[in-house]
Amino acid sequence: MENKRGCGCEKHIKDVKCDVKNCVYHDGDCYCTAGEIAIGPSFATSSTDTICSTFKQDQNKM
Repeated sequence: MENKRGCGCEKHIKDVKCDVKNCVYHDGDCYCTAGEIAIGPSFATSSTDTICSTFKQDQNKM
C-alpha cells in the first residue's frame, strides 16, 4: 500500500480507485484503504456482473 498524496492520512491501495463513499474503506477522496480487496464472482462476463465482497457499509455514512 502506498500513500500517493503524502497527506499523513490512511494509506490506500496503489492505483485502486473507489467511488463507494459509504464504505468503511473509502478514504474520503477516491481510494480504497482496505488491506486487500476481493472481487467476484468467478463467472462474471462483464464489469456489471462483478461485486466487491470487501465492501463494508460505514454506519456513519448512511
